[in-house]
Amino acid sequence: MTLEILTPEKKLYSGEATSVTLPGVDGTFQLLNRHAPIISALGAGIVKYKVGNETKTLTISGGFAECLKNKVIVLVEGAK
Repeated sequence: MTLEILTPEKKLYSGEATSVTLPGVDGTFQLLNRHAPIISALGAGIVKYKVGNETKTLTISGGFAECLKNKVIVLVEGAK
């Protein structure tokens, strides 16, 4: 699936990913290839995404995520 992680200032990641784990406001959830459409608010926590055999992480302060047509867009307020 295609993944984009964006802040108001810049694009943090754009490319392919095999899974994305996100800190939803009601708990952590994972998106995999061909996931059903979803929009979710995100709380503060850790975003994990798998690119090939490598797992990458970002600490976010909140935001929103959308999954539609095998593309995940994560809009975050701030990330480290």
